[in-house]
This record gives sequence, structure tokens and C-alpha cells, in this order.
Amino acid sequence: MPRTMNEREKIRKFRELDDAFAEALRELDSGPMRSEQVSVDQIDSDFNDRLQHLMQEYALSQRCVHKMLSTLMEYKRIS
Repeated sequence: MPRTMNEREKIRKFRELDDAFAEALRELDSGPMRSEQVSVDQIDSDFNDRLQHLMQEYALSQRCVHKMLSTLMEYKRIS
């Protein structure tokens, strides 16, 4: 039974991270209109900061996040 709970916990955390990741993307897309003065580097930096925060919050490694993103791309949930 503990293994089943562990798998359920992993799936729950995966869903929470997926939801948080999707929200972070929506925030970047629907944020106030960015002027041309805001560089792509700043946008990338904002996204990376948010992603790092989420990884720390959910105690996930870069490897785990990479696997999650690869899986989402494989199942065509993101492009």
C-alpha cells in the first residue's frame, strides 16, 4: 500500500506542478502589453525565476522537470 500512495503522491505533485507551470505561462502571455523596451532577455529571466521558484516549492530537480516537459511534449499537451 505505501508504494501505491507514493505513486499517487507523485501524480498529485506532477499535476500541481503542471497547473502551476501552465499558470506561469498564462501570466507571461496575458501580462500587460510589454513595450519594445522590455527585452526578450528580461522575459526569459522572469520565466526562469518563476520556474526556479516552482521547482524549489515542489522540491523538483531539473531532471524531473525535463522529464515532465518531455512527457507533455510526447503526448502533445504542449508544443
